Amino acid sequence: EYIRPKEELVNIGDIFEQEKSNDGPQVPTIDLKEIDSENEKVRERCREELKKAAVDWGVMHLVNHGISDELMDRVRKAGKAFFDLPIEQKEKYANDQASGKIQGYGSKLANNASGQLEWEDYFFHLVYPEDKRDLSIWPQTPADYIEATAEYAKELRALATKVLRVLSLGLGLEEGRLEKEVGGLEELLLQMKINYYPVCPQPELALGVEAHTDVSALTFILHNMVPGLQLFYEGKWVTAKCVPNSIVMHIGDTIEILSNGKYKSILHRGMVNKEKVRISWAVFCEPPKEKIILKPLPETVSETEPPIFP
Repeated sequence: EYIRPKEELVNIGDIFEQEKSNDGPQVPTIDLKEIDSENEKVRERCREELKKAAVDWGVMHLVNHGISDELMDRVRKAGKAFFDLPIEQKEKYANDQASGKIQGYGSKLANNASGQLEWEDYFFHLVYPEDKRDLSIWPQTPADYIEATAEYAKELRALATKVLRVLSLGLGLEEGRLEKEVGGLEELLLQMKINYYPVCPQPELALGVEAHTDVSALTFILHNMVPGLQLFYEGKWVTAKCVPNSIVMHIGDTIEILSNGKYKSILHRGMVNKEKVRISWAVFCEPPKEKIILKPLPETVSETEPPIFP
């Protein structure tokens, strides 16, 4: 049930070896320290780098992003402690896809035609805005889970505003425009999915998460320094390095559509290995589906650049 089709297996290799390699293109690292610098030149250089990474790759490692190492460690500890609980305790939080209850704990059955399974457990819930959260399904154990996750979500929301501001200016728009288009402070939803990839006896045959792009506006990923993220760049799978204290950020389909393809939503997948458990904390910043219809913004379209998306 987990073995991937033959054509996919040819490019599944040893993730630890691949992560060490410095050959070929590497996912860019963007230092956000000067994103709001008083010095205009310094500030512009930082913003230009972020914009360039969004245009070329659509994914980047963010460092000096303003979220403390201590808070990120608390989030990691709390998430890991939940997955370390006995299965019957985790099952109390089980989701029920069939009845539409998508929040909670589950295992991933891929929606591909062959109905293959992906090698992961996960916990999925809405973490922001605060008035839309359902704390009754948040893990009570470990004790710090709710507080650490809520605090982290709040800080990520502020980071999303900063990034959207730079991406707006990069398109020649007013700085608040993209944020407004994806729902603003009241409506933009932050959904967290903790992906837990157990050790896999035959990692060369399976995938943690199959190749996909994110439907979000932005996705922020915290990780436990075990490699596994691969990106399809210029026709090849590139393994992302593990950059200490970084948050990986993806441009999602929403921003690709609004920018008429100027910013990229990159195809990516999650690999597994037989030595170490990999955990990643993905937060998808998503516009409210029932309120927003996406199409390229009029300012991004011209006679020479017709709309790529309906």
